Amino acid sequence: MKSFEELGLDSSILKALKDAGYENPTPVQEGTIEWAIQGHDVLGCAQTGTGKTAAFTLPILQRLVDRNDKGIKALVLAPTRELAMQIANSLRDYSKYMRVRHTVIYGGVSSYEQIRNLRRGVDVLIATPGRLLDLHNQGHVFLGKVETLVLDEADRMLDMGFIHDIKMIESLCAEDKQTLFFSATMPPDVRKLAMGILKDPKQLDIAPAEQKVDRIEQEMYIVRRDRKRAMLNHWLENNPEGQVLIFTKTKRGADRVEEDLQEQGYRAVAIHGDKSQGARTRALGDFKKNKARILVATDVASRGIDVDQLPFVINVDMPENAETYVHRIGRTGRAGASGKAISFCCEDDRDILHEIEKHLNLEITKTTDHPFVLLDNQLGELLEKPTRGGSRSGGPSRGYKGRGGRSGGFSGGNRRGGAPRSDRSEGSRGGSSERKFDRDSSGGSGFKGKSGKSSAPSAGGVKKKFFSGVAKKKN
Repeated sequence: MKSFEELGLDSSILKALKDAGYENPTPVQEGTIEWAIQGHDVLGCAQTGTGKTAAFTLPILQRLVDRNDKGIKALVLAPTRELAMQIANSLRDYSKYMRVRHTVIYGGVSSYEQIRNLRRGVDVLIATPGRLLDLHNQGHVFLGKVETLVLDEADRMLDMGFIHDIKMIESLCAEDKQTLFFSATMPPDVRKLAMGILKDPKQLDIAPAEQKVDRIEQEMYIVRRDRKRAMLNHWLENNPEGQVLIFTKTKRGADRVEEDLQEQGYRAVAIHGDKSQGARTRALGDFKKNKARILVATDVASRGIDVDQLPFVINVDMPENAETYVHRIGRTGRAGASGKAISFCCEDDRDILHEIEKHLNLEITKTTDHPFVLLDNQLGELLEKPTRGGSRSGGPSRGYKGRGGRSGGFSGGNRRGGAPRSDRSEGSRGGSSERKFDRDSSGGSGFKGKSGKSSAPSAGGVKKKFFSGVAKKKN
C-alpha cells in the first residue's frame, strides 16, 4: 500500500490530511488518486464508508495547486442535499492550507445566497442536479471551463430520475474534461450511463458485499406485518442504550414512525425528501450530536448520513433489493467498529430474504423470541427455500432461532404461558389475542398493551396509534 506522500499530493494537502487524522489511504483512495492525477477517467463501485469523498476531492485539489485563473474548474454532482453538504465540509477540511474557493448549491432553500457565492467566484462547485440546471438556465452558472466532473452516488441519482439532467450537465462541461464516476451499486442502467460518459476508464470495485459486512452482526426478526410498529417498541424497550438509524420504504412511513416514537417519549427525528432543508439539517445535526437517539430515514435521504460509532441499524421495512440492504447496514460497523443490523421480516419478504442471503453467501439468524411472530404455517413458507434451480429444502434455515433460543420449528400445540396461539393475532407474550388492528401504508398496527387500552381506530379519522405501554418519560 502506498502512502499519501507516494501518491504525489502537494505538501499543503498532506498537512491538512495529517490534521484530519489520516494516516494511510484506503483502497479506493489509493486507486482513484493515482489514476486521477495521471489524467485517467475512473469508474468506481464503492460502498459508503470506503473513503471515496477523499478519493475524488484530493485529485481535484492537486490540480488546483498554484492556480489563479477564474471559472469553475471542478464540478461534483450529488443526489441529496445532505451528501452535497458533507462533500463540501470534507473539501473545506482538505483545502484549509490552500486558496481554493468552493460553494455548494441545492434545492429546498432560497437561491439568493447561492447566487451571491457564485458571483464571488468559485473553483469547485458541489451541487444537486436540479438546482444546478435551474441556476444555469437563469444565467448564474457557466460550466464550460469544468476540467473535472465527479458523479457521486450515481445509482441513487438515476433512481431519483436525474438521468436526463446528468446528460445535460455533462454536455455543458468542457469536452476534454476528466470524469470520475462513483456508484454504490452497478446495475446495467448505471453501467450504461457510465460507459456513455467515460473515456477508456480505469475501473475499481471496492469491498464486495460479503467482505463489507463481516464486522456487522445481522439478525432477522420474523414478525407479522401488522405488528412491525409494536415490534419496534418492544426492541427499543429491551435495548435502551445506543443510537439507532431506522429505515422505512416511504416518506409517510418515516413520519409515522417519528411521531409514534416521540409520543412514547423517545428522542426521535425523521429525514426525507418532503422535509424542508432547515428541518433536514436540524434533524441530522441533532442525531450526529447525539441530541436525538433515533433517526428515521428513507433510502434517498440516507445518502450523506455519516455517523461514526453508530451501533444499530433497523430495517422496519425490508429494502427493494440486496444491494440496498448492504448499503443500509453499512451505516454501522464503520472505521473498524462493530455494529448490529436488525431487520423486520414479514410474510411478504420471502423473496428479498433469500436474495439477500444469496447475495451475501450466508444465512442470517432468524429470531422469533418475541410476542409478534408469524403463525407456524407462514413461518414455514417464509423460511422455505425458493424453487429456482432445484427442489425446496423445506423446514427452517439453519440460522433460525426459535423461542427461548431453541433451534427448529414450532409444534402445532400450546406455547409459552400454556395458551394456544390465536389464528389471527397474538397481543402479548402470554398468548392473549387482540383482533382489532390499525394499519397504515407500511403495514403498522396497534395492539392492546400494558395499559389495557386498545389502539384500534375510532370514528372521525382520529390519528392511529401503534405502540403499547405507558409512555416513557421525556429525556
